[in-house]
Amino acid sequence: MVNPPSRAPLPLWLAVVVGAGGGVVYDGAFPAIDVWPLAFVGLALMLVALIGRSVGGAILVGFLSGLTFYLTQVSWTALYLGPVPWIALSVFESLLFAAGAVAIALAYRWIPRAFPSAPGRLGVLPMAVAGLWTAREWVSGNWPYGGFAWGRAALSQSQSPLAHLVAWFGVSCVSFLIVWIVALAIECVRYRRDPLAWPARHRVDAAAARPLARAGVAVVAICLVFAVPLWPAATSGTTRVGAVQGNGPAGYFDHAKQGDVMNAQVKATQALIGQKVDMVVWPEGSADWDPTRYWWSADTLDDLSTRLNAPMIVGTITRRHGKYYNTSLLWKAGKGAVAYYDKKHPVPFGEYVPDRSFWMPFAPGLLGLIQRQYTPGTRSNVFDVNGVKAGISICFDIVDDRLITEMMNGGAQIILAQTNNADFGRTKENMQQLAIARLRAIETGRSLVNISTVGTSQIIDPDGHTIAQIPAYEPGAMVADVPLGTTTTPATLLSGVLELLVCGLGLGALVVSAITMPRSRTRRSGER
Repeated sequence: MVNPPSRAPLPLWLAVVVGAGGGVVYDGAFPAIDVWPLAFVGLALMLVALIGRSVGGAILVGFLSGLTFYLTQVSWTALYLGPVPWIALSVFESLLFAAGAVAIALAYRWIPRAFPSAPGRLGVLPMAVAGLWTAREWVSGNWPYGGFAWGRAALSQSQSPLAHLVAWFGVSCVSFLIVWIVALAIECVRYRRDPLAWPARHRVDAAAARPLARAGVAVVAICLVFAVPLWPAATSGTTRVGAVQGNGPAGYFDHAKQGDVMNAQVKATQALIGQKVDMVVWPEGSADWDPTRYWWSADTLDDLSTRLNAPMIVGTITRRHGKYYNTSLLWKAGKGAVAYYDKKHPVPFGEYVPDRSFWMPFAPGLLGLIQRQYTPGTRSNVFDVNGVKAGISICFDIVDDRLITEMMNGGAQIILAQTNNADFGRTKENMQQLAIARLRAIETGRSLVNISTVGTSQIIDPDGHTIAQIPAYEPGAMVADVPLGTTTTPATLLSGVLELLVCGLGLGALVVSAITMPRSRTRRSGER
């Protein structure tokens, strides 16, 4: 007799080891290791470890899988601040990971009982698992305080043959497809004749008895995903962009004097004097003397803009009506700041402390370092730069799907992604963020200028290829004729709807299976 489909293929102790190992392997698909096939291996290990688990077992396996993943994925948070924020963030995200693991374990237990034949096992179950994974990513990326959208499955694929799919489906749905491929492959291996779920005298299911049929299903389905063509990202005309990486000191931890970051930027910008450019882009926080409040900073930008004969897009910290904002300015010589965008989602516990009176007693020394309470902005994240519509993204804005959609709805023809990675040192954070920026370029069909104070800075075309770059931790300036996007990608139009659809598919399948599965089979041996 073959084991029923809900029986755990691994004892609990081994599932814990396999799941935790899967978290480490999964991280290897992201920069800096950046071996994209490891995402599929890591996901397979974590999913197999959840098959047949009880609720308690799923919590344990899911939590430890998430913990090993996040401890490696966001290790850069410990560079200057020590282990407390690193561990706190990893533990919290792992709790959400565990909640998602419970839902997936229940799907593995309930759906084969409710839908025991091939359409259920090879159709409904893999889609439900992928939908539940995507739903957990959505929760993690939006809750609490705006969420933390790092580590989504799709973000591991910036250099893979699947990267172009984000233009069709968006980041969340590419995560769904990746997990679906893995879950389908697992079911094609697991699916066997189950005399308990489907009495042998009634079985006419060829897929259960023929492994080649199951392999054929998996191969055809996976080939269809990889066969999706590139989105034809049409462009019309170019704009000549200069982008400057000053290699200035970190804002919080280098004990630099105010003005040092701006001085580094001014020095590196000298290389552009005499070159024809349509705009010059500086990174986030690059004018550390706010030019809207300090005349000497304004004079410096006026002088540069005049000598460059071009407007400048400059990051600074503004203070208006007693509130601080992380701001990007559109600066023109003789006119000053003609437009500005304030970061809409400041980073909680990085740029502000939410519910400060509640959280301060837990880590007063660390949270006391965050003196400014940045206020969320409300203005459009699109600048009109002499007729060119430029979408503005400040640092971790780049992970927010809604802000990307907002700038596309605002008519952005190019994306300017300003960031300051200096506070993360020579860690993998800057490469992880660059990978996300590359996927955003593909997703929107727009060229993207990723400009950092310390790097890695690149200009990326709408297909995800690098046009120009400046090595990390070197001052420099890059100039390129950047194509201007004209088409609207399917992801821009539909990614939110598709995300809702696949998340609803996973949750809906779980609910329906809970209602319709035979009650006499709700408990079986092997569930731990």
